[in-house]
Amino acid sequence: MCRKSLLFMKLILGSLVLTVLSGGLAAAETLSLEEVVQGLQNVYEQTTDLKANFVQEVVMSSVNRQERSEGTVYYKPPHRMLWDYKKPAVKKLIVNPDKAYLYVPGERAVYVQETARLFKSQLIVRLLNGIGKVAEDFRIAFADSGVPTDGEGNYRLVMTPKKADLGVDKILVTLHRDDFTIIQCRFTDVYGNRTTVQFRNIKRNTQLSDKLFQFKPPAKTDVYPLP
Repeated sequence: MCRKSLLFMKLILGSLVLTVLSGGLAAAETLSLEEVVQGLQNVYEQTTDLKANFVQEVVMSSVNRQERSEGTVYYKPPHRMLWDYKKPAVKKLIVNPDKAYLYVPGERAVYVQETARLFKSQLIVRLLNGIGKVAEDFRIAFADSGVPTDGEGNYRLVMTPKKADLGVDKILVTLHRDDFTIIQCRFTDVYGNRTTVQFRNIKRNTQLSDKLFQFKPPAKTDVYPLP
């Protein structure tokens, strides 16, 4: 798999966790694991779109280098996403039901892939189509030997995919104690690269337009198809 394809999949993994865990369930007191899981499922099913600021840090194991990126992510099921990177360099990942585009202005390049190939994982397709069941697709537990929260009362979960579709062994997430909005997620890919994504200012169900996820390559931009 080429480097650009791997970048596509890392971005999708981050957005998948955001989508499943961008909650809205008030928690006046510590909940049981079953209550947390049901809350996640309820919120997921009620999410028609979302927008959030993100900070992504990736530690590349092969070169022991850390990369930090910041921007805004937009999501609208099914199969519509926009990752709008602002720092350290401008780039966009635009996904709609037909095509996925990685636009890198600094290279005057657009990398294009069929959405169906990008979402070849059956698990991802089910989740992004809004018919996935969290408890059916993941084994879920509290992250610290059954302790439900951290020192600030935020929920910490470990989600282990029941199938190998995602390319990760587990996803660690931290959810805000009051409204289940995601604070942080972490995962390590098959190459040993460690990714941490933090989300802030999450807004759900704001009636995002489908036009946000359309893209036409600018003039004098080279277009490179990906397998």
